[in-house]
Amino acid sequence: MWAKLFVRPTFVNRVHLTWSCRALLTMQLKTKEFESLFTDGLVGLAEIFQKNQFELRIAGGAVRDLLSGKRPEDVDFATTATPEEMKSMFQTAGVRMINNKGEKHGTITARLHEENFEVTTLRVDVQTDGRHAEVEFTTDWHKDAERRDLTINSMFLGLDGTLYDYFQGYEDLKNRKVRFVGSASLRIQEDYLRILRYFRFYGRVAAEPGQHEPETLEAIRENARGLAGISGERIWVELKKMLVGNHAGHLLELVYELGLAQYTGLPADGDVEEMKQVWQRAHVSSPKPMTILAALFKKQADVENLDLRLKVSREEKTLGLFLVKYRRDLVKGHDEHDTMKPYTDFITDSREPDTQSKVLELLKYQGEKKLLDELRRWSIPRFPVSGHDLRKLGYTSGKEIGTILQELRDMWKKSRYQMSKDELLSTLSQS
Repeated sequence: MWAKLFVRPTFVNRVHLTWSCRALLTMQLKTKEFESLFTDGLVGLAEIFQKNQFELRIAGGAVRDLLSGKRPEDVDFATTATPEEMKSMFQTAGVRMINNKGEKHGTITARLHEENFEVTTLRVDVQTDGRHAEVEFTTDWHKDAERRDLTINSMFLGLDGTLYDYFQGYEDLKNRKVRFVGSASLRIQEDYLRILRYFRFYGRVAAEPGQHEPETLEAIRENARGLAGISGERIWVELKKMLVGNHAGHLLELVYELGLAQYTGLPADGDVEEMKQVWQRAHVSSPKPMTILAALFKKQADVENLDLRLKVSREEKTLGLFLVKYRRDLVKGHDEHDTMKPYTDFITDSREPDTQSKVLELLKYQGEKKLLDELRRWSIPRFPVSGHDLRKLGYTSGKEIGTILQELRDMWKKSRYQMSKDELLSTLSQS
């Protein structure tokens, strides 16, 4: 559902719809999501900038979300004030500033009414190396928009609701198109991670797979090698977001077709067909990113190699290893009355606390929707007999106690975890 935009009868200079235009049609946003942003903190922030005669606008992803009828989780702001000017006026107003790490990039974080507000000075790129950029501050909103990656991320929104759209980002958003600002090759060469950002946003915005502009895909193919210089941690952040979005199967296939896999830690011989099938049957169940990615791996060494490149978390790595090991061996039982038994037995026998969550991901991988729902409702039963119970009956040998406990556990599992302690111990007197 799209936000309501009211076209004003006035124009800023003249309307020109090419990507290089400096003028734009002004439109007014009036939605409850936009109005809900105006907390005491934002009102106070706006008053400070207005008093000091500096422009302040909402920038980037928050504008995209608001135009899509969503309330953004994070709101970034852009301004014509330099970091020094911001610090001066915040100090004069008695506003606390925190986290000065972003100052060299033009970002000041102000805290008002228990809220943090990140405000960044308008910038132009002076020099880029495909990973980092040296920036220069500007007061030109068009130039700042021009350095951003995608048209749908290059818009600004005034605090009066005025939309400033230099590159037809709103039209692309309505038409569910993902395009780079200006030249795709130039935008990618400024930061090669934008290749994966393109895929991630395609999964969020595009209605159908395969509706890419051919020149965009060619620019990605020609610049694939640039991903080799991007840190694994940054790549993994983007890959994860792509994997849980729409069209992930199609987009991962493109990663291979365009020659990106070798630079991102994915196996060169990844099983793309298996991955597409797993995504098709699993995506409706909200799988974890590693659940989809594991379908590419033919052996556990592929998971180890991925970790070397991307530095995945321990939980993600162990899930990948688990799925590769058990996706064929741990399958539903043939007993029509208890098809879940192999999974529940595996969980109760495990010594790992997170085994049930891994098995849930395995069922998503296998497309076992019914069993997945059943296992979500299932609680791990507690084996009712302990070594202490056997010692009270006169057993003293540790080895013998261990053997008997295992026999009783097997009996308990066959009863579908129904036998009580007394029933299990009574079998000992019968033997």
